[in-house]
Amino acid sequence: MKHFTKIIFTASTLFLALQSCQSQKIVVNREVETTNDGKMLLGHQTKNQLLKEPYSEWFIQGFDDYQIDQKALAELKKEKLNSYNIILVMGTWCEDSHREVPRFFKILEATKYPESKLTIIAVNRKKEAPSGEEGLYNIQRVPTIIVQKYGKEIGRIIESPSSGYLERDLLEILKKDNTSLKDLIK
Repeated sequence: MKHFTKIIFTASTLFLALQSCQSQKIVVNREVETTNDGKMLLGHQTKNQLLKEPYSEWFIQGFDDYQIDQKALAELKKEKLNSYNIILVMGTWCEDSHREVPRFFKILEATKYPESKLTIIAVNRKKEAPSGEEGLYNIQRVPTIIVQKYGKEIGRIIESPSSGYLERDLLEILKKDNTSLKDLIK
């Protein structure tokens, strides 16, 4: 009987431990109202939040106005952008994010990039998210676009692309990764 009680106790403890692990949920699409900046997104987000007021004011116009470099776009597809994970850390209060984020989404849409491989984290002016989601990425400025392969960062674009075009900078990141991969195979 003692053995049976011990088994029941162990099973109950294990069940409760598993339940507590499952109860940690990620809050998505958190929006706060601030005195200085008005409405602001914080933490994990989806693209749909950017299509709502007041963010849609800058997002839709920036998206519609951006002319993608078609040559770079074709090369991004060839280099298989879709096989990489991307983390976008942005601020809805930030002018650089207002400019670059809509352009970035236009590029992703044009490459048919899967939304499931994109993580969007919105931060406040201190570059912080409510649950510390940004902590892993050493964010100094926004927007920051981090490209990962197999969980390892292979490159990032900070604030604005050095070439003037996000698609060209993304392409450079992928080409560097594919070059180093080819060197390993040799």
